[in-house]
Amino acid sequence: MSSKDRPTLSIIIPALNEEGNIGATIDALKKSGITCRYDIIVVDGGSSDATLEEASQRGAAIIKSEPGRGIQLAAGGRKAKGVWLLFLHADTQLAAGWFEEAAVFMGAQANIRHAGVFGFALDDDSPAASVLQFIVNLRTKMLALPFGDQGLLINNVFYHDLNGYAPLKIMEDVEIIRRIGRDRLHVFKTCAVTSAGKYRRDGYLFRPLKNIFCLTLYFLKLPNPLIAKIYR
Repeated sequence: MSSKDRPTLSIIIPALNEEGNIGATIDALKKSGITCRYDIIVVDGGSSDATLEEASQRGAAIIKSEPGRGIQLAAGGRKAKGVWLLFLHADTQLAAGWFEEAAVFMGAQANIRHAGVFGFALDDDSPAASVLQFIVNLRTKMLALPFGDQGLLINNVFYHDLNGYAPLKIMEDVEIIRRIGRDRLHVFKTCAVTSAGKYRRDGYLFRPLKNIFCLTLYFLKLPNPLIAKIYR
């Protein structure tokens, strides 16, 4: 690929049986006013539903991978040619105005060795969702510890200098953020709006507690496959 054909931005979306979300996520990206050359790469972990069809008919490139979000993200990062990489979950849509803010970030020379994440929001206006959003955004601000559903915008060279995402079954988002470091992390004002379906299903108390428990096990250096099994 010649430099003139190289996309400025590659958007990488790991997916596994996301037929109910992937179309809306890609449609939101296409409608968000991206003005640079970009491509969308969906890294599929073996979906048995219509995920691939939904993504393909919207023009996304498809990469097939072993399942596991870290494994899929790593596979997408290896294939992506964009000057900048945006990693985004399949059930997450970026709020209006995200590209304008991201474009300023990408245009600043000082940010070539920095990374950006978005604020956290859910597509639920319940009091429980509001409390969770407040806690997550406070954690991001105070501990510089965003999770993967807040996206990750990073320069391709910097990403590969960091050796990219580790091919982990779980906690791949925490692992790469720790290598990026607090001083090189920028939090955008724009939010990444994630489906609240898993919180409605598992409960606004139980699921965050499970996340904290698994995060604690990760910091205690328990085997990653074991943590993934507990999380499931």
